[in-house]
Amino acid sequence: MELDILAGEIRKLNGSIQKLDGPLRDQGPRRPGWTNLTSITGIGAVGASILLSTIGTIADCPSEGKLAAYFGIVPQVHESNATGRSGRITKRGAKLGRTALVQCALIAARYSPYLQAFYRRPAATRGTGKPIIALASKFLGIIYNTLKPNWIFAAFPRFVLANG
Repeated sequence: MELDILAGEIRKLNGSIQKLDGPLRDQGPRRPGWTNLTSITGIGAVGASILLSTIGTIADCPSEGKLAAYFGIVPQVHESNATGRSGRITKRGAKLGRTALVQCALIAARYSPYLQAFYRRPAATRGTGKPIIALASKFLGIIYNTLKPNWIFAAFPRFVLANG
């Protein structure tokens, strides 16, 4: 009986996801920068729509660091007199955008030897938490440098941007 109830709830949630997925797929291609983001390996239609809705207008972000702070993937800074320490990430941005960014970065690391090495080297000694955020931060830099000059991303190993 409990399994039937859980199965019914899963079916309902899947239906809700399909209802939300349709508008995301329809509205996404209309947004400026959607073609730029989908040219990056690891970012699909839904991921690009979520990231673009989180970023808004890229002209509002003067640098990669400001965009990373907007997503909440920069470390907290604790200062007392002359002593400064960096802590965990701030998590001040939109949680959905940060989650989509991390997932897209992990997918991109599967297909890019460069990003895979960037992730695996520290993950072997430190665990996976910090390297995932470092990978997401690097991936956000790729997104920023693709959106800001309105370029189409061409290749991962050399980071070639083809003007679009």
